Amino acid sequence: MQPVESITDSQLPQNPNNSSSFSSVNGLYGWLVECHGFWHNISLIVPSLLFVLFLCFQAKKSFQKLSYGRSYIMISYYGCLWLVSLLNLAWCSLQAWECTSGMEMAWNILSLFTNSGMLFLEISLVAFLLQGNYASGLEALTRTFIVSGLIVGLDLLLKAIYLFGFGVPLFIDNPEHPHQVKWGLWVVHRLVLTGIYGFILFMYHFQWRERLPARPAFYKYVAIMFILNALALFACALTGNGAGFGFWLYSTTIVCYHAFYLPLLYITFLADFFQEEDLHLENVYYSEMKDAGFFDADWE
Repeated sequence: MQPVESITDSQLPQNPNNSSSFSSVNGLYGWLVECHGFWHNISLIVPSLLFVLFLCFQAKKSFQKLSYGRSYIMISYYGCLWLVSLLNLAWCSLQAWECTSGMEMAWNILSLFTNSGMLFLEISLVAFLLQGNYASGLEALTRTFIVSGLIVGLDLLLKAIYLFGFGVPLFIDNPEHPHQVKWGLWVVHRLVLTGIYGFILFMYHFQWRERLPARPAFYKYVAIMFILNALALFACALTGNGAGFGFWLYSTTIVCYHAFYLPLLYITFLADFFQEEDLHLENVYYSEMKDAGFFDADWE
């Protein structure tokens, strides 16, 4: 009979990029340059680190505002943002694990939880968007987080089954040997996200926009995420068919997502809340609603 250890090891996705050079390189050079290259790693590490430092510098002011405003939604979302930002910083800083022999398990677990955390923020924000002006109070927070948690939990479970059960290398990339099942799964994942953001954009251009927040900042956020997911969907389809350009485009979208999504979310959803003057915040919302044409009917 085959030993249990060998069965377990054979089911785990192995990194085809591994070589003796990756496992033997130590120090700053190997951490920063090997595997994906210097510019790829720097493009991930610097923005994620700067955003965490920004959160640290703003922490005292933010905590005071949260304790004064007592908004359950903002307090919960701010806490989730902190947790996911630290996970994302770790993921961006430990890119060398993907190409290091013996670190496949650690890399897959880190990637799984980091992606699930960022997906939770995405889904919960979309849920708030779809609730429009009704998204306030403890009831809305509970409803939103339960729905988001169920969706992300199901997504995490499916990914874990494919990752550890079937050995599909979801988070280990090899452009020379594209894994058809892996890219097929990512195509479905990106197709769902692209469809959701496209549906919200569709709502903004028709009478249903009254159900959405009257803020151009939210519209810009949805438009950016729609474009990013559409590009990632196109890249996954190309890569699954063996196109080298598709892998480059996919890597670019991943860098942009992990480097800039959390700052974009902060600017869209949290930044105005932390303004010191509440009157100034109301004036900002009124100006944006006026620019968006929500008061044109009053003059007709």
